[in-house]
Amino acid sequence: MSITHIVLLLLVVVLIFGTKKLRNIGSDLGGAMRDFKKGLDGDEEAKAAREREEKLRADPPSSTQVPPVHSETSEPRDRGQ
Repeated sequence: MSITHIVLLLLVVVLIFGTKKLRNIGSDLGGAMRDFKKGLDGDEEAKAAREREEKLRADPPSSTQVPPVHSETSEPRDRGQ
């Protein structure tokens, strides 16, 4: 196909569908391709969550216990009134 055939074909397509309709078709097609690729790769958030969970199982964080904070008196405040 020569360049004139391609230009003529594009002109006919624009005349039939219109620019607004072509814009919508393009964005719909782009969204469909993006969703398809996401489906092939798997959900990124779920994948990251699985990786974090596996990492925690392999190397659990060291648990350091914080001693409880004691108040000056052991009596409740409203008792003194």
